[in-house]
Amino acid sequence: MEALLSSLGMVAFAEMGDKTQLLSFVLAARFRGQHWPIIAGIFIATVVNHALAALAGDWVAMKVSPDVMRWVLGLAFLAFAAWALIPDTLDEDEQNTARHGAFLTTLVLFFIAEMGDKTQLATVALGAQFNNLLAVTMGTTLGMMIANVPAVLLGESLAKRFPLSKMRFVAAALFAIFGALILLKVNFGLGLGGL
Repeated sequence: MEALLSSLGMVAFAEMGDKTQLLSFVLAARFRGQHWPIIAGIFIATVVNHALAALAGDWVAMKVSPDVMRWVLGLAFLAFAAWALIPDTLDEDEQNTARHGAFLTTLVLFFIAEMGDKTQLATVALGAQFNNLLAVTMGTTLGMMIANVPAVLLGESLAKRFPLSKMRFVAAALFAIFGALILLKVNFGLGLGGL
């Protein structure tokens, strides 16, 4: 349960103001009234992407000693904290909408946008930390949905009311706390004691 909740919280905050959340706004504006195909595309792209990322994390955890893994994970989370402070923007290629409908466009664009993104790399690190593919994938996917479904449903009005720029600082703080706890071998019920 702690793998699921930790993964959910980490990704939900990290996703605020992220490129894929901005993509959700763009897709909702482009495909007006087609919220559910967009949400379904986000969900499937995220499940596949994050399951592969968590699986990679599990594999790394089996191949690397616990002490080395602790340092790698701790430093990775501190790097994610710094990365979270950098605002994301959409590339022009991602703003071009396809002729293939809301679902397929969302599925492809979301999967591609998430490749190498901080939430995908955080999922790899969480997979290595918790060694629980299902819980990490469920948690990170739910975190992505918590951040992106409101973006799809409420579009631009949400962006005006919700200070996404400030959420970057919350995400950075969470990443930094996780990194520090891992490096210090502190266990506060977050599954960090094994590292």
